[in-house]
Amino acid sequence: MKLLLYSHFFAPSIGGTETIVLSIANGLAGLRDPSGLAAFEVTLVTQTPAQDFNDRLLPFRVVRQPGFSQLWRLVSSNDVIHVAGPALSPLALGMILRKPVVIEHHGFQTICPTGQLLMERTGAPCPGHFMAGDHLECLRCRQDNNWRGSCKLWTLTFVRRFLCSRAAANIAPTEWLSGLLRLPRTIAIPHGLVEAAISGNQSRLTSCPPTVVFQGRLVSTKGIRVLLEAAAVLRSRNLSFELVVIGDGPERSALEEFAQEMQLSCVRFVGRLNAGELESTLAKADIVVVPSLGGEVFGLVVAENMSRGLPIVASDLGAFAEVLGDAGITFRTGDAQELAHQLARLLDDPESQLSLGTRARQRVLQQYPLNRMIEAHARLYHELCATNQP
Repeated sequence: MKLLLYSHFFAPSIGGTETIVLSIANGLAGLRDPSGLAAFEVTLVTQTPAQDFNDRLLPFRVVRQPGFSQLWRLVSSNDVIHVAGPALSPLALGMILRKPVVIEHHGFQTICPTGQLLMERTGAPCPGHFMAGDHLECLRCRQDNNWRGSCKLWTLTFVRRFLCSRAAANIAPTEWLSGLLRLPRTIAIPHGLVEAAISGNQSRLTSCPPTVVFQGRLVSTKGIRVLLEAAAVLRSRNLSFELVVIGDGPERSALEEFAQEMQLSCVRFVGRLNAGELESTLAKADIVVVPSLGGEVFGLVVAENMSRGLPIVASDLGAFAEVLGDAGITFRTGDAQELAHQLARLLDDPESQLSLGTRARQRVLQQYPLNRMIEAHARLYHELCATNQP
């Protein structure tokens, strides 16, 4: 079967969508049919330039920044079109050429004009204004008061929703997101973790002072400021700990300045780390905090650190609650006081940290293996091809 995977963003860009798309493409390219031949001929199309990334090291073809005519030929020559997020060009072309089109939803672009499900002016989770028909609230949402931009995003949400409603299948990584989307032919296929990530060190010893870690892009939706406010509360109670902030982004300078204003000498911003540095840093971690305010449809950072046997404290967004199950701790989204309370409980109880980390690792091993994600995608593609036969 010839499969076209379209992802606007791909390596060397770094992010959750890029990680999952690469895992799917690698996994499908490695599948074999009963005769030993490749089950899928995978072509990945992206708008991300290669820069110094070597596409020839990948077991599938990569086409970068194609023009319209080249994209038309690519869509026409493949059996199934998989689109990572509701990108308009491949969606429309796939339907015009009567190909089975699958959309995997990595955001909220079909139910929220900004794609974040977050009210930008207040930083609070959006209750679902677009789907409730409260469109004036959607138009007011942007912080920059750019009404033309807001109207464009609002209009495109209707277009994306129309196209997705006519797709052969919509994939959501959580049942929670599936319920929010309210699109026909939606199935939940949880993300799977690559084998290397499921290798947590179960012999961790708690450090002194304990180390709390944040890992992610330094943007407002990730809730780092809430974590810093919680850290200030903990220090006011004379609790000893170190907070390590892993990652970079446009708000790093402002966050570092905020930490200085709060006199948080316990906070270290270490920037973006390579794979070896990341594993070394997380091997010394006692607790991982994921305080996102919105924009999360699964929580790859949550699952990856669960697989390392680390206890997780996360905001109570629906995706995080589903992935964690009973193997993690949640707090009210945006509530620094409650986050501080939950962290204090864990910091004072090393045995609970280890017990929670063990449960977290077991849950990931059982619920989110990579092979289950790959097999579910392959099964869906075969079913769609069989249905689409003339």
